[in-house]
Amino acid sequence: MDLPFDGAISRYYNEEAPGYIRKIIQEADSNDVTNPRYPYPEEMPKKDYEAEIDALQIELVRLQAWVKETGARIALVFEGRDAAGKGGTIQALTANLNPRGARVVALPKPTEVEAGQWYFQRYIAQLPTRGEIVFFDRSWYNRGIVECVFNWCSPEQRRSWFDQVGPFEKMLVDDGIHLVKFWLNVGRATQLERFLDREKDPLKQWKLSQIDVDGLKKWDDYTSAITETLTRTHDPVPWIVLRGDDKKRTRINAIRSVLQPIDYARKDKKAVGQLDPKIVGGPEIVTQSEKGH
Repeated sequence: MDLPFDGAISRYYNEEAPGYIRKIIQEADSNDVTNPRYPYPEEMPKKDYEAEIDALQIELVRLQAWVKETGARIALVFEGRDAAGKGGTIQALTANLNPRGARVVALPKPTEVEAGQWYFQRYIAQLPTRGEIVFFDRSWYNRGIVECVFNWCSPEQRRSWFDQVGPFEKMLVDDGIHLVKFWLNVGRATQLERFLDREKDPLKQWKLSQIDVDGLKKWDDYTSAITETLTRTHDPVPWIVLRGDDKKRTRINAIRSVLQPIDYARKDKKAVGQLDPKIVGGPEIVTQSEKGH
């Protein structure tokens, strides 16, 4: 099978990637976490992960039963760096849930009609109804970050979006929707290593897009847009920022972040456990991970 984009990821790695990034990737062992600023040198052991994820998924089933019984509405927004593990984290959350009450929303490029609507309009149509959990695989935050980086929106449109996003989310919360916003962050070497893995694997090549290829050269532009967006939109609904360089720890802490604040029926607090402060934080994690490079 031909490589997507004619091997563009490999070409970037060999010809354009910063030398320190190539060095980090070349020297990493199979169980190492590639990002040198990650708080753990190695990935979470598989045995520990499987024990914890099984217990947490039982709690997610209990949460969904409570949502159905009470008519609660939960909206989970997943944003993050490209290749940060959004899809896999969502899959870990939904693995044992009834799909009739747990829906994943991954909207494509706006149609001509949608492009002429109020920016938030097509997302409103996807919000949860009574007894439903909705997982947004990217969301209305496209305007704050991706559209900004690629100049797909004007400065005026983005300023208007910043003025509206806080009141928009406050309306959702005031109406009773439990809204959680996740940002998954990864180091530059981790991102490139995952892109290279996708490019080589026929079963993962569909995950690559031209935006991923073009975005490799826009790391600093992304950092600026991410930092500004997360800082300015941390209120009224705060961001939960996860260090995503170890997918296992990311998934464990994402599930705990959903379960901890909700007092659902038959909740086992011991099984839910505690968040890892080395992995979970706020917008400051983005800037901390950039120091040194």
